[in-house]
Amino acid sequence: MSLLVGLTGGMGSGKSLASTFFQELGAYIIDADLICRKLMEPGQPAMKEIFQKFGNDIIDNSGILNRKRLGQLIFYDSKKKKVLENILHPKVFEIEKFDYKSICKVNPEALVIVDAALLIESENYKNMDKIVVVVSDEKTRIKRILSRGKWNYDEVVARLKNQMKSEEKIKYADFILDNSKNKGHLKEQIKMLFTKLSILASENNSKIIT
Repeated sequence: MSLLVGLTGGMGSGKSLASTFFQELGAYIIDADLICRKLMEPGQPAMKEIFQKFGNDIIDNSGILNRKRLGQLIFYDSKKKKVLENILHPKVFEIEKFDYKSICKVNPEALVIVDAALLIESENYKNMDKIVVVVSDEKTRIKRILSRGKWNYDEVVARLKNQMKSEEKIKYADFILDNSKNKGHLKEQIKMLFTKLSILASENNSKIIT
């Protein structure tokens, strides 16, 4: 009964688009990034811990987290990055577990997708029944990220180099989605995979609720 599937991929791979397509087909989505954002809102326990570890520099005058400043601090310092992850990841995992159990109470044969960029790096993949990795060639990924207008070319390349490579991620994959072409090509792959995963969901005894 039910199936918990981890969906991951590097920046610009199309992971979020894949998540949207899965949701359109009827899968339940648990968004790890959204959970992180909520955990870092004013008054949240995680925010208090982050403030204690990183100090006043990451808080603006209204008491709200300066995400850009925090991002700059952890991007060039692996130790600080680890400190942040140690604060957030356990809390994210607990919320995901709670959300998953809540979904299964409503639909015992639910197909639930955990959309998480750091699924493998955080070792949360161990809590999943199946792993799906979205991949795309680097040139296409860079083009997609640049189109967002958030970073310049050098910044994009630096961020990609700082991430786990797709070749490493796919070692953990049960299924791979190729997003090097267009949206239609990705959507067709997801339709076929959704059917396979839905069948597994009707037969499976999931790790996280047993």
